[in-house]
Amino acid sequence: MVIIRCRDITFPNIQAIIFDKDGTLEDSQVFLRELGQKRSRLIDAQIPGIGEPLLMAFGIQGNTLEPTGLMAVGSRRENEIAAAAYIAETGRGWLESLAIAHKAFAEADWYLKDAANTSPMFTGSLEVLKFLSEAGLKLGILSADSTAGVQAFVKRHQLESYLQLQQGVDQEPSKPDPTLFIQACQTLNIEPASTLMVGDSAGDIEMARRAGAAGCIGICWGTAKAAHLEAADVVIGQLDEIQISE
Repeated sequence: MVIIRCRDITFPNIQAIIFDKDGTLEDSQVFLRELGQKRSRLIDAQIPGIGEPLLMAFGIQGNTLEPTGLMAVGSRRENEIAAAAYIAETGRGWLESLAIAHKAFAEADWYLKDAANTSPMFTGSLEVLKFLSEAGLKLGILSADSTAGVQAFVKRHQLESYLQLQQGVDQEPSKPDPTLFIQACQTLNIEPASTLMVGDSAGDIEMARRAGAAGCIGICWGTAKAAHLEAADVVIGQLDEIQISE
């Protein structure tokens, strides 16, 4: 067990740290925005006029991605259902609406299949994972992305030796359901009360808090200030603020 220190907050008796992926370890904002835009355009091609409302629903405004929006924090399934709901508002049946959304999402994946593997890790993230792993902590990723997406990220950046958990959301439940965090801790064979959560969304913090985590570290790269992370024990601007106290 180790003592983790972030700014003026200390977390004693920590055995494991679980990280979110998008917005926490991976700088995926550009890709997620492009993916949401492509999904919207494909659906709008079939149902003219629905594109702009879909972009708003996804949390995309111009060249910005809202950090609390659906694309940023929701699972693929949640995004697909939301798109289908907007389609259904045009008078189409629910099954048809689901089919249209599903087809558009699959086509968007195909169009952006090369871009999906280009999002970089945030500067210094690799060094922090290595440092924490060498200190004897168990580390994992728990993401709203699919498990396959998490595994691809880990393989692309050669993180296998540092991580004992690569977990995504492939079906229900989704964040902030505490079941996800509890399952992740079971995989690591560590109690939630000895595990920290590091994430960039309110869903990460709520999930871990409800699961009985040892603490919640919010990250907002570059600023360490974000209203949606106010429930975190501490908010940091970069990962190397996670230190081990002697």
